[in-house]
Amino acid sequence: MKPSVLGVAAALVLVSGACCAQVTHGDTNAASGNNNQAVATTSANAPKPAHGANSFTVGQAKTRIEKDGYSNVTDLRKDSNGVWRGKAEKGGTTTMVWLDYKGNVGQAQ
Repeated sequence: MKPSVLGVAAALVLVSGACCAQVTHGDTNAASGNNNQAVATTSANAPKPAHGANSFTVGQAKTRIEKDGYSNVTDLRKDSNGVWRGKAEKGGTTTMVWLDYKGNVGQAQ
């Protein structure tokens, strides 16, 4: 192959890889709702839980909630919408928490 063709091919590979790897960190709209995204495009948690079949075990749900900064996670139960709900502490305050099937964690309001 000619060097110019190789250069163009390499540039296309680099550009296409960069545009496909974009992830936002504060876009709660992308994490929200009951729409199932094919690819996670955000690390933000949704403001309310998405309803759907939840395959997390109680142990996995507890671990996910703890990774979000909560401790003393107790009373976890999966509701009729597939959302894990329970109590947890954060910053010295006990609050009601939830975990949806997408892995979003939040506080009950």
